[in-house]
Order: sequence, then C-alpha cells, then structure tokens
Amino acid sequence: TVVAQSLHVFGLRSHVANNIFFFDEQIIIFPSGNNCVKYNVDQKWQKFIPGSDKSQGMLALSISPNRRYLAISETVQEKPVITIYELSSIPCRKRKILNNFDFPVQRFISMAFSPDSKYLLTQTSPPESNLVYWLWEKQKVMAIIRTDSQNNAVYQVSFNPQDNTQVCVTGNGIFKLLRFAEGTLKQTNIQRGETQNYLAHTWVSDDKIIVGTDTGRLFLFESGDQRWETSIMVKEPSSETKNLGKIQESESLIEFPTISSPVPSYDQVMLARSHSQLAMPQVFATAAYSKGFACSAGPGRVLLFEKMEEKDFYRESREIRIPLDPQSNEPSQSDKQDILCLCFSPSEETLIASTSKNQLYSIAMSLTEISKGEPAHFEYLMYPLHSASITGLATCIRKPLIATCSLDRSVRIWNYESNTLELFKEYQEEAYTISLHPSGHFIVVGFADKLRLMNLLIDDIRSFKEYSVRGCRECSFSNGGHLFAAVSGNVIHVFTTTSLENISNLKGHTGKVRSIAWTADDSKLISCGTDGAVYEWSLSSGKRETECVLKSCSYNCVTVSPDAKIIFAVGSDQTLKEIADSSVLREISAFDVVYTAVVISHSGRMMFVGTSVGTIRAMKYPLPLQKEFNEYQAHAGPITKMLLTFDDQFLLTVAEDGCLFTWKVFDKDGRGIKREREVGFAEEVLVTKTDMEEKAQIMLELKTRVEELKMENEYQLRLKDMNYSEKIKELTDKFLQEMESLKTKNQVLRTEKEKQDVSHQERIEDLLEKQNRELQDLECCNNQKLLLEYEKYQELQLKSQRMQEEYEKQLRDNDETKSQALEELTEFYEAKLQEKTTLLEEAQEDVRQQLREFEETKKQIEEDEDQEIQDIKTKYEKKLQDEKESNLRLKGETGIIRKKFSSLQKEIEERTNDIESLKGEQVKLQGVIKSLEKDILGLKREIQERDETIQDKMEAELERFHKQNVQLELNITELWQKLRATSQEMHRERQKDRNLEALVKRFKTDLHNCVAYIQEPRLLKEKVRALFEKYVQRADLVEIAGLNSDLQQEDARQREHLERNLAALKKKVVRERGLHRTDHVRIMQENVSLIKEINELRRELKFTRSQVYDLEAALKLTKKFRPQDVPETVSGEDMPGVTPTMRLNEQEETGRIIEMQRLEIQRLRDQIQEQEQVPGFHPLAGIRLPSLVQSEVDFEVQTN
Repeated sequence: TVVAQSLHVFGLRSHVANNIFFFDEQIIIFPSGNNCVKYNVDQKWQKFIPGSDKSQGMLALSISPNRRYLAISETVQEKPVITIYELSSIPCRKRKILNNFDFPVQRFISMAFSPDSKYLLTQTSPPESNLVYWLWEKQKVMAIIRTDSQNNAVYQVSFNPQDNTQVCVTGNGIFKLLRFAEGTLKQTNIQRGETQNYLAHTWVSDDKIIVGTDTGRLFLFESGDQRWETSIMVKEPSSETKNLGKIQESESLIEFPTISSPVPSYDQVMLARSHSQLAMPQVFATAAYSKGFACSAGPGRVLLFEKMEEKDFYRESREIRIPLDPQSNEPSQSDKQDILCLCFSPSEETLIASTSKNQLYSIAMSLTEISKGEPAHFEYLMYPLHSASITGLATCIRKPLIATCSLDRSVRIWNYESNTLELFKEYQEEAYTISLHPSGHFIVVGFADKLRLMNLLIDDIRSFKEYSVRGCRECSFSNGGHLFAAVSGNVIHVFTTTSLENISNLKGHTGKVRSIAWTADDSKLISCGTDGAVYEWSLSSGKRETECVLKSCSYNCVTVSPDAKIIFAVGSDQTLKEIADSSVLREISAFDVVYTAVVISHSGRMMFVGTSVGTIRAMKYPLPLQKEFNEYQAHAGPITKMLLTFDDQFLLTVAEDGCLFTWKVFDKDGRGIKREREVGFAEEVLVTKTDMEEKAQIMLELKTRVEELKMENEYQLRLKDMNYSEKIKELTDKFLQEMESLKTKNQVLRTEKEKQDVSHQERIEDLLEKQNRELQDLECCNNQKLLLEYEKYQELQLKSQRMQEEYEKQLRDNDETKSQALEELTEFYEAKLQEKTTLLEEAQEDVRQQLREFEETKKQIEEDEDQEIQDIKTKYEKKLQDEKESNLRLKGETGIIRKKFSSLQKEIEERTNDIESLKGEQVKLQGVIKSLEKDILGLKREIQERDETIQDKMEAELERFHKQNVQLELNITELWQKLRATSQEMHRERQKDRNLEALVKRFKTDLHNCVAYIQEPRLLKEKVRALFEKYVQRADLVEIAGLNSDLQQEDARQREHLERNLAALKKKVVRERGLHRTDHVRIMQENVSLIKEINELRRELKFTRSQVYDLEAALKLTKKFRPQDVPETVSGEDMPGVTPTMRLNEQEETGRIIEMQRLEIQRLRDQIQEQEQVPGFHPLAGIRLPSLVQSEVDFEVQTN
C-alpha cells in the first residue's frame, strides 16, 4: 500500500470566517487547502487536521474558550456539515458531527462557542438566515430564530464572554442582542437611528460591545444602547515622507520586510495617499484585550484603542501598519491588503493578522509600546505566501528546492528541507509555467508575453535570455538539463541550454498542448492536449513515433514510466489511461471525479493522481483493477501540478487555492525503499562577476573606512579620557568639600538631637505622673459606682425572692381549685353514666321482646309458604305432563320434516349442478359479450375513421371551392369595373345627345322665325346669315365632320367589345354553374350516404346492446327487459353487466358525433349561402339539403 503523509504546507485560505487563532502561546491554528494546520511558531513544525471526505471546502472556524474543541463548518456533497474536533487528543479526533437538520439550511457562515464550551451558536446563510443555539454534545437544538427576513448578509455571531444565555448578531443593517430563555431566543435591544453595515464586533466587558462598520465608524453599545461613537480617519505615516532621501534600492530577496520597513519613493507615497483618500476604511476585524481593543482601519492598517481612565470611552493609542514590500512589483500596493481577522495570544504578548491576499503577519505588543508617536509595523509570521492560483511547479536534483509561479505575478523558490522561502520576485505579467534546471541554478518561466531563462543568484532572480514565445502555458527542462521544451498554443519549441538556440519545433496537435513529459534518457518527448491526442516525439528526427487520439477526451496531464514503454494520461473523461504502441491498454475509472494531474515514481512502483476536488490518490503500480487506493484531503480547489522529488521521498502538490503541500511518501509493502544519496545536496550559489567586484570594492571601502574610524575613535577616546580625568578631579574635590560640610552639619544635627532627647524624656516623665493621678481619680470614682450598683443588686434580689414566693402561692391555690373542679366533674359524669345504663337495659329488654314476636311471625309465614309451594308443585306437575305429550307429538313432526329436508337437500344439489352449468354458459356468454364489445370498438374506430375521412374530404373540397370562389370574385370585380366604365361612357354620350337635342330645338325655333321672312329676301338673308354665325363657326366645320366619324367608330368599337365580353361572361357563368351543380350534388350524395351508414351503425349498436341485455337477463343477473322497453338513459344500477363509466362514455361519444355533424352541416350551408350572394351565381333548383332538425328527429326515432 502506498502511503502519503502531509509534512508542510505553504498557504492560507483567508476567506474562511475566523481563520486564525491561538491554541496556546506558541501554537496557532489556521486553514490551508482543505485542512486546518496547527503551527508551532517557535519550533516551526506543523500538524494537520484534515477536512471531511468529499468536502467542498471550509466556510467557518471556531475554537472553544477552554481551547479544547474546534468547530469546522463545511459543505459536503452540497450539504452543510459541522464537525467538532477534540484538540487535546493526538492526533485530533472527531468528537461530534452535526449533519442532520430539521430546518432549511444551505451553509453555516459563522459559529461561536459559549463561555463554558457546552453550547454552540451557528448562523446560516441567506435566504434562511437562521440563528441556531445547540447543545452540541447531545446534537440537540435548544432554540432557533430567523435573524433577518430581507436576505441581508450576516457576518458574525458571538456569545457574551460571561453569560451563556446572551448572544450578539451583526450584519448588513443588523445589530441584535438576544437572550436564551424558556427554549427560545428573544431580542432584548431595539435598533434606533440609521442602520449601518456592521462588519465585525467584539465584547469588551460583560455588557459592552464594540461594533465596526464599512464606513470606518466604531460604536460602543452598553446593554443594547449606544454610548460612544468615533470615526476612523485615513492618514499616512509621516516617517515615510521624512525619509524619502534615504531610500536604498536593495534587491535582496532573502531578507524579508522587518519591523522597520523600507521607505517607498515619493511617487509611490503620493499614489498610496491618493488611493487611500478615495475609499472609506472598512472595519473587517476587531479583537479585545485587557487594555482595550484592536480593529482594522482600512487596507494595511490596524489601530489600538485603550480605555480612558474614569470614563467608559476609548481613545486611539497606537497604529500598526503592514510594511511596504521592496520585492513587490508595486511596493505602494503591497500594503493595501484588507485585514480580515485579528487575534491576540493568551498572554496578550503577540497580535496576529490575516489579510485578503492570504498573508499572515504578527507583531509583539511590546514593540507597540516602544514606538510611541510613530506607527509600528507588522512582520511576516512565516514568509510571504502566494495569493492566487499556483500555475507552475518544478523541482531539481542537486538542491532541495521547489520553484512555483502563480497568477499573482510572482515566482518563488522554496526549500523543502528547511521549510523556508529562499527567493521570490514579482513581475509585471502573470507567470503561467516554470521549470527548474536539475542543477538548481537556472529556471525557465513562461509569461504572458515572453519566455524567460533566468539565473537563481544568491539574492536575486535575474533574466539572461528572452524568447518571443507568447502565452507559454507549459515548459520543462530535460532530465539531463541540456534541453528544455516550451509550449506555445499547439506547437512545442525545443531549445538547447548550451547555445540557447531553438533546435526543433514539434507541430501536429490541433488543440492546445496541456502537458509535456521527457523520457528518462531525454530521447523522446510525450505531449497531450485538448484535441484528445497523445503524441510521442523523437527528438533526433523531430517527428511523431506513436500517437493515440481520442476526440471525446480533453487531456489534462501526461507522464511516462521510467522504462519509457507506457504512457499514462488523464483527462476530462474521468479515467486514467495506460497507453502503449499507439493504443490504450487499460482505462481505470476515476469514480465520478476528473483527474487533473498524474505522476509516477522514478522507481516505477508508486503512482499519484490529483483530482478536480483537491484530493490526492496514492496507488501502487501495476495499477489495481478495483477501487484500491488511499485518498487524502489536500486542497480546496482543483490540483494544477504534482511532482515527486528525484529520490522519491517527497510528493509536491499545488492547486488553484494557492497552497503548496509537501508529502512524505513510502510503500508499506517494502517497495520503493529510500535510496541513500551518494552525494549530498549542493550548497553552491550563483553570484555574478559584477556583483562580486562591486561587493569586493564595497568591502575594501568599508575596510578603509573601518581603519579611519578606528584611528578617529582612538583619538576621540584619548580626548575623552583627558576630559574625563579632569572632570573626575573636579568632581573629587567638589565631593570632598561637600563631605566636610556634611560632617559639620551632621555634628550640629547630633547635638540638636541630644537636646531633643533630654526634653523628650522630661515630657514623658510629666505625662506619666499626670497619668497616675488620673488613674487614681478614676479608681475612686469607679469604687463608689460599684458600691451603688451592689446596693441596687441587693434590692433587686429581694424583690425577686418576694415575687417567687407569690408565684408559688398562686400555683398552690390553682392546684386546689383544679382538684375540686375535677371531683365535681367526676360526680356529674358518674350520675349521667348511671342514667344511660338504665336506659340501655330497657332497650335490651325491648329487643328481646321484638325477637320473640319475629320468631312467631316467621313460623306462621313458613307454614303459609309450605302450603303455597304444595299448590304450585301440583300445578307444574300437571303442566309437565302436558309438555311431555306435546314433545312426543313434535318428535313425530320432526321425523316428517327430516324426510322433507333430505328431499330438499337433493333438490339443492340438483340446483347447484344447474348453477354450475349456468356458470359455464355464463362464461361462454361473457366471451360472446367480450367479442361483441370488441366488435363495437371496431365499429367505433371505423366510424371515427369514416368521420375523419369525411372531414378530410370536406376540407379538401371546401378548400378547392374557396380558391374557385376567390378567382370568381376577382373576375367579377374586374367585370364590374369594366361595366362601370362603360356605364360612365354611356352617361357621357347620353348627355351629349341631350345637349345636341336642345341645340337642334333652338335651331328649329330660330329657323321657324326665319321662315316668317320668306317673302322678304333681304331680311331672310340677314336672318340666315345671323343664324349661320350663331350656330356654325368656321374653324369647327372640318373638326365637326372628323369628330362625327371618330365618335361613330369609337361607339362601334366599344359596343363590339362589350358584346364580346358579355358573351364570354355568360359562357363562363354557365360553365361555373354546371361545375358547382355537379360538386354540390356529389357532396350532398356523399353526405347522405355517410348519414345512412351512421344510422345503420347506430342501429347495429343498439341491436348489439339489446342482445347483451337479453344474455344478462338469461343469466338471471338482471331483470328481463325487452329491447324496445329499455330506456335510452338507463342508470348504472339497472345494468350490472355494463359498467356505468362505459355507458356514460358511449352516450358522450354519440352526442359529440351528433354535435360535430350538426356544426359541419351548418358550416356547409353558410358557405352555400355566401356563394349564392355572389352576382351571377344561382343555386340548383329543386336540390336541398335535408333539414338539420328533421335529421335529428329521424335519428332519435331510429335510436328509440
């Protein structure tokens, strides 16, 4: 079995809620990948708490106040899970798993333990937004409440540090204090004023809470009421602008930013200042400590607030900043990280912060006390970490180095023996891939714009050759280091490291190349791509030797066995393929995950694959057929690269979550035993000649400077010694003088002291004498007082004796009165007892007398009863005799009845046989009924088919008629237009005729007037000339003659044209009338024949039903009905043989058919009426469709 043990991780998941806290003074806990890491700050070791199986990532953490339990919120297979670990056990074991919820929940986004660690508070995400109060040991929900109904975000929940029953919830527009009582959570505060986006809060006492907002405002609430408010101002540290002239552009990558951070340039300071003034500082994190609290105050800035004495307010006391990073590409932006979480150590000696760029910082609180006036600076808790997806991973042979590149535009060199960061540098472009030379001195990095070959110097990563290979996503040095390959799209470029020239370009892939691998002897190169192709290239010829293409699979990674015979490839089809000789030997299923990376050990006995869900699977080679592998929780995103070190001792994995894991791997079966290194790791480093010369020159200058400083210091020391000796002499003289003066002063003081002692002694003697006199006076007074008191005591004692004698006398008198009263009562009650005794004797005598009377009465009653019993006995004996006689008579009748019974039994048996035969007949008849029902169904289907045929035929005919009608309408319209034009022309001609007739009449009248002058030639000539001038114009003479001829010709032509058109229209109308007549006759004949068929089928159906009823009546299952007596609407109770549902369906179907026929006939009639309205169309005389009402009446008569 192949086993992998996680050793170390370089990374942080910053977006897990509450992502860092102290386990004790030296150990911190933070999430990395899909694990929680316990990291010892002093000893630098790490221990892992793996996430749940099939986990999709951690969402929130919480540690109990007693540091015993850790709660982790996860999403496992789309379902929320809370796992509680016991941190005190080694290794940490799961204590409880909360995964069964009777309330809707998508995920838990914030959690908190109660002060006694017995209860757990969890907050679900919107839209549910439920706050759940758990008794987690028993997995019991104590209370649940919805914190928000408007889908606002909830950021944090917490317990009162002194009270299990009080909790606080903050979010966007949400600040609620709730108290748990009687199984429910009830809100105890009322939100007043303008709502804020409350990002974080912390309890500073048992009833006071500090709350921060997204606008840089801090509020202090006491018992839910606002007591204090302040706004965080955005400002830049003054020391950075003061020291602008002292900037040293150091390229050292080993020394990380310390507490005194490097100072940026002036441009960078101004850019950072302008940037910070644009955005309000957001308070993402708060943390309380004994003196006050700390809060984030915008990017890269933390403020400490201390409580003011004798007041409940707080004042800003210290400022802590994230230092500017000289190795960053943009130092002004390196400190612009949002601080997401703050945590104090238990002793409050250390403050730790996590940022949005996955970095961890710490600061000793003692340093904040020292740096008064100036802002203090964080330092890295471990080392700078990647803040984005890691895209490249490489290792070498001669050094224990790991090279990584990331989308955060950085290249980092790690040491997996010391678990430290050796070098790192940021660039302008994103780095996609990296490869480390086997010697550990060179790297090749693929950037978005170029491919760069770089030297790893002692304190820098320096490029010495650039290639114009754009968007290189994959590169790799050969095992011998003399070649390296780089991928650009679907082309693989091969370069030599000696002359740095391109010696070959391998072309053949149609899609992007995703992975390349060298064989052990560097003679061949294996490649795979998104086109589903796996190619084996020969470096000597530059051509493909083998190929395996599977279009349906997009490959992610490829590797080759140590003997170069078998290729292993993984891709999107969820399998691991073994490929040899251009064919797939085996396909091993990945069990519903996608393999994204694969690596095989140099011994060929161990294989590791990375999945798209971030897990690692370790399996032995040859690969098992079954599901035999160990799966380990590693990353919180798809694994991008995997590598094994040259000695097969360590497995290295990186993923899209920005984390780098190192694993110790071994084979439990004894295979893959550790190989002893013949030569240890190299300790040589590269240094350029110019750097060495510069450093040698600097050393010489420093040596000369040291000599000069030594001489100067010696001279200064001699001068100082002389000055000091003179000063000592002066001081000695001065001190001697002062000593003498002090001695004299001491003598004077001593004499004064002796005088004061004598006076003091005298005063004491006077006081003693005075005290003795006062004491004697007091004794005399007290003796007199004692005598008086003693006399009073004697009197009181006598008085007490007299009172005691009186009381004794009263007691004796009381005893005598008591005894006398007792004797009197005794005598009274004895007399009363004597009376009662006499009364009792009299009552006993009465009882004896009554007993004697009772005995006598009893005796007489017994005698009477004996007589009555004798009479009853004789009576019943006689009755018994009569009953015996009747019994004999009934026995005879019983015999007769028994004979009748036997005969009836025989008849029953005969009837049973008849019933059996009838049942057989019934079965036969049922078969007949079923066959008839099938016939009925067939007839129904035939009716339906005929109806459909009729419908289709009618629709086709009507469509044809419709087209013909449209054409006829067009023709008629055209003829109407022509007729209208002709009528207008005729109207004009008639008007002309009327005008001419009027003219002729006027001419006749004038001519008649001229005839009157027939006898006078002169006058007649004048009248004729006037008449000619009036009616005839000279210019019109010729025109009138021509016009008359034209009019005659046009009139003849129009008349001929109209006559021809009229004849053609008459012929066309006659022809269309004949066509319509034949079509209508044919349709009506078909309709009549179909109606006859329907009526015949209905008669057959009715006859069949009557036969069914007759058969049922023959079986005595229903009453006998004649077919003509069976009503049409027979209920279901009257026809047991036919189910009511079936009968109802038949009636509905018949009605539906009739209705369809009625609608169709009505539609045809409407169309015929429309066609009759067309001019020139007349229906055929003597042909009418049958009346719809008459048809229905005929059908009802037939059915009835």
